[in-house]
Order: sequence, then structure tokens, then C-alpha cells
Amino acid sequence: MKRSSHADSLSILAQNSRRNLISIALGILLLFFSCNLPAQQTKASESAVKATYLYNFSRFVQWPADVASAKGSSFSICVLGEDPFGSVLDTTLSGESIGGKAVVAKRVTKSQDAMDCHVLYISASEDGRLKEILAGMDKSGTLTVSDIPQFSQRGGMIQFVLVGNKLRFEVNLANAQAAGLTLSSDLLKVAVTVRKSSQAGD
Repeated sequence: MKRSSHADSLSILAQNSRRNLISIALGILLLFFSCNLPAQQTKASESAVKATYLYNFSRFVQWPADVASAKGSSFSICVLGEDPFGSVLDTTLSGESIGGKAVVAKRVTKSQDAMDCHVLYISASEDGRLKEILAGMDKSGTLTVSDIPQFSQRGGMIQFVLVGNKLRFEVNLANAQAAGLTLSSDLLKVAVTVRKSSQAGD
């Protein structure tokens, strides 16, 4: 009887330990993805935070093997439209690698030039032609990111949003899955909103 009680106690301790480890891991991940912006933020500081996000997103997304190989020998994070990053993005990505590929920053002017991109940041300057851009990227296997209003409800995958003074993000899981991308559950856990429909308003 005592042995059974002792075994039960060990089992409970093990379960509590696992829960604590999971809580700690999620806490670290949330801090990792919850970037504080200065009270009087500058464009440079905001761009640096977003550049870091773009790289970190890439670490929590899985591309189909055929898509990944078709995109070339480097891992491209691209900017479409007016570039808000300047050299900050290049500096952030310098020396980094994902899946054995060197991470590089590229600038493109139209969606047709972004087919080799793994991640595409769509600048706010492209708001007026967003529908056309996303239609051009359909089935390209590219993770689309932007801070254009309602981006995640207009066909985009990850949208930057401000929550207080923290730069956070929301995800449209349906749009990502339609492109063949697998987003880590860890990434989804720290998103402000996870939309599971491609329809606006859901």
C-alpha cells in the first residue's frame, strides 16, 4: 500500500515538473516574441524590432520540401514596396542560417519577383494593390507579413499589431495552410489572434 502511495506521489511530482517546464518554455517564448517599443519610438527602433520578428518567424515555420528546394540555395527574406528597414534588416540577418541555408535580405518591386522568397514583408506603401499582390503570390509557398490594416483578414498570413507599447502579431492560419506552410504551435500560442478562416471578420 505504501509502495503504491509512493509511486502515485512520484507520478504527481513528474506531472507537475512537466507542467512547470512547459510554463517556463512558453514564458520565455512569449518574452522572445513580445517586443517593447520605446515610449517615444523612432522609425529606426520599430524597424529593428520588426526585422528581428521576420527572422524569428522563419524559425517557427516549416516549408514543404519541394517548395524549399525550388526557392534556391539561400533563405530569402524579402521586402516588397517602400523599404522601411534600410540596412537594419541586412544587419539583423547577417551571418544567420535557417535549414542549412544562409539568410539573405532582398528587395523586390513586384510579386513576380518574390517567388523565390521564403518570407515576404509587404510594405504599407502597397496597401492599394494588396489584393493584386497576394493573388500573384498564391500557391508560391511564401510566408506573407505586413502591418497593413486588416492584413490577416485580407489574405495575408501574419500581421503586426500594437498592443499597448508592445509590438505583437496575429496569424491567419487558414491562409498559411492554404499555401502549404506549417506554423509551429509554439508560434501560434504567443500570437494575439489566430484566425482559422480566410474569410474577413473571422
